[in-house]
Amino acid sequence: MVTTDIKELWRQVLLRLYPTIRHDQFITWFADTGILRIDQGVVVIGVPNQFAYSWIAQPYQERLLEIAKVLDASILHTSIVVEPSLSNPDDTRKVLLTSIVPETKKVRKLPKKQEVRVTSGGAQDTVSYMLNPKYTLSNFIVGKHNRLVHAACEAVAINPGEQWNPLFIYGGVGLGKTHLLQSTGREVLKNFPEKIVVYFTAERFLNEVVEAIKRYNSQDFKARYRNVDCLIVDDIQLLADKDRTQEEFFHLFNELYNANKQIIISSDRPPKELAGIETRLQSRFEMGMVAEVHFPDYETRLAILQNKCTEQQVLLPPEVLDFIAYNVHHSIRELEGVLLQAIAQMRLENITPTVKSVGTIIRRLDRNGDLVGVTKEQIDAKLSVRSADDVINLVADYFRIPSSELRGTIRKREIMIPRQVCMYLIYEVLGHSFDTIGDHFSGRNHTTVLHSYNKVKSRLGRDSKLLQDIHALKKEMGL
Repeated sequence: MVTTDIKELWRQVLLRLYPTIRHDQFITWFADTGILRIDQGVVVIGVPNQFAYSWIAQPYQERLLEIAKVLDASILHTSIVVEPSLSNPDDTRKVLLTSIVPETKKVRKLPKKQEVRVTSGGAQDTVSYMLNPKYTLSNFIVGKHNRLVHAACEAVAINPGEQWNPLFIYGGVGLGKTHLLQSTGREVLKNFPEKIVVYFTAERFLNEVVEAIKRYNSQDFKARYRNVDCLIVDDIQLLADKDRTQEEFFHLFNELYNANKQIIISSDRPPKELAGIETRLQSRFEMGMVAEVHFPDYETRLAILQNKCTEQQVLLPPEVLDFIAYNVHHSIRELEGVLLQAIAQMRLENITPTVKSVGTIIRRLDRNGDLVGVTKEQIDAKLSVRSADDVINLVADYFRIPSSELRGTIRKREIMIPRQVCMYLIYEVLGHSFDTIGDHFSGRNHTTVLHSYNKVKSRLGRDSKLLQDIHALKKEMGL
C-alpha cells in the first residue's frame, strides 16, 4: 500500500519534472505511475506496462533520481518496474496529476523587458534586473563534471535560504557559471513569485556604491538591497582591493544571511584564493557550499552542441559536431561560438559546414595547436580539380562513402544521390560530355547521366539541403 508520505514525495517529484518536458508527454507517460515503496534508500517507481517503461526508464530515470535526492537526502537510487495494477483506474492518481498541472501553470511568467520595479513596502523600491530567459536549469547540460553544482542550484531553487547558504560557485571563464546563477534565480522566481530576486555583477555593485558616495545618499543605497530574498552576485573577484565596496557588501551579506535570505556568488577561483578580498568576506563565502564548475568531457560537449542545434533548429553533419567537440577544449563559450559561426556560414552562404570549413573557423580563433581530424595543410590547401577522378574523390570524402561505391552499380539512396551530385559537378565544373562522364561510372550511357544531371538541377530549386551540399563542394574546389 502506498503511504501518504510516498504519494506526496511522488507529487513533489512530478511537480518539478513537469516544467522540463512537453505537456502531452507528461500526461501520457506519467498519468498511471507512482512510487511503490522505498527500500533501504532505493525508490521503486511503478509504471503500468512495458511500453511506458521503455519511454520512461532511459530518458527520465536519472532525472527522477536527481529530483528525489534533492527532496530527500537519504535516497540513493531509483528502480523502475512494471506494475500492471497501475493500469487500473485510480481516482487518487487522477487527483494527483491534476493537482500538478494547474499548480505549475500558475507559475509567474517573467517579463521580457530589461528590468522590473518591485514594490517592497518601504520608501525605496527594489529594482531587480531581469534574468536572461535563455538560461534555465533544464537546458543546462549535466555531465559528471558539473552534477554536484547543478544539484546544489536545484536544491537552492526549491528551498532558498534553507540550505547551502551562501552557495559559492567558481570555475574558469566560459564554463557556465552565469548560466547557473541566472537560471537558479529564475527558478526561485517561478517557485516563489512573491520573492524578490536581484542579480547583478560585482562591477555593477561597485558602480552603484561609487554613485551613492557621489550623491551622498548611502542610506538609500543600503536600504535598496536589504529587503531582497535572493541576492545573486556574478564575478565577485572584481571587488578585489575595493575596500569601501567590500565593506558595504560585508554588511549587506551579514544582514541577508542573518535573515535567512539566499545568497549566491560566483568567482573565477575558490574563496581562499581571492587575492585582494578581505579575510572576513572569504570566511563568509565558505560558510555554505563551495562548488567548482569543471570543463565538460567530450560526451557532454557533444551533448551541448546537439542541444544548441535543436535550439537553433538546424541539422549539422554528425562528423562536424564530433570534430568541434574534439577540438574545442577551452570553454563552453568558445564551443558554442564555433558552432554558431558554422551555423551562420550555413545560413548566409547557403553551404553545409564541413570538417575543413569548421577547422578554418577554429584556426581564426588563433589556435596554434594540432586539430584532430584535419591538418593545417589540408585547411590551408586550395583544391585544384582537374579531372573527373578529383571530383569523385572529393564527393566521396564529403559524403563519407568509398569512391568505388560511387563508381559502381549500387542503387541505394545514400549512394545514388552523391553519385548524381558527382555527375552534375563533373558536367558543370569540368564541362565533360555525358558519354565521357558515364565512362567513369561503370559505363553508364548518355541517357542515364543526362537523367541524373537533370534530376539534381531540378531539385536545387526546392531542396535546400542539396543546394547547401553543392555550394559546400564548390567552395572546397576553390570556386
